[in-house]
Amino acid sequence: MSRRNISKKRFPKPDSTYSSYLVSLLISRILKSGKKNLAQNIVNGAFDIIKAKTNEDPLVVFEKAIRNASPVVEVKARRIGGSTYQVPIEVSGFRATNLSLKWIITYARQRVGRNMSIKLASEIIDTANEVGNTIKKKEETHKMADANKAFAHFRY
Repeated sequence: MSRRNISKKRFPKPDSTYSSYLVSLLISRILKSGKKNLAQNIVNGAFDIIKAKTNEDPLVVFEKAIRNASPVVEVKARRIGGSTYQVPIEVSGFRATNLSLKWIITYARQRVGRNMSIKLASEIIDTANEVGNTIKKKEETHKMADANKAFAHFRY
């Protein structure tokens, strides 16, 4: 790491279809081997399915899903005096968004189905309704942080 200046976070441009920064982050996370057009088609297909299933604006449902899946605290391993402790740390807003996107995509890929857009739409709808694997992962992270609350004084 450079000691001279702090590197700036580079945010992607907003999505062309929905003009949303979150959608462009989702597209870049789905991206595999540089096929951005395919990733955009998957996301647009998923949003069409969300629109058909919920009769709501898919962008609103997606933002609600991101809010529901974002963790508040997480644990980080910290080595002190020869032993490793799981120290609970508060999550910044940017990292919380990234974690929720990562979890949604991971569990969408694990779902049973033929089409990625169908699996992604189902995972987003489930997360917006506060059910499913992504919400379980968030609750598991919170439980882990709560169990290790005794080590909170080892924070950086």
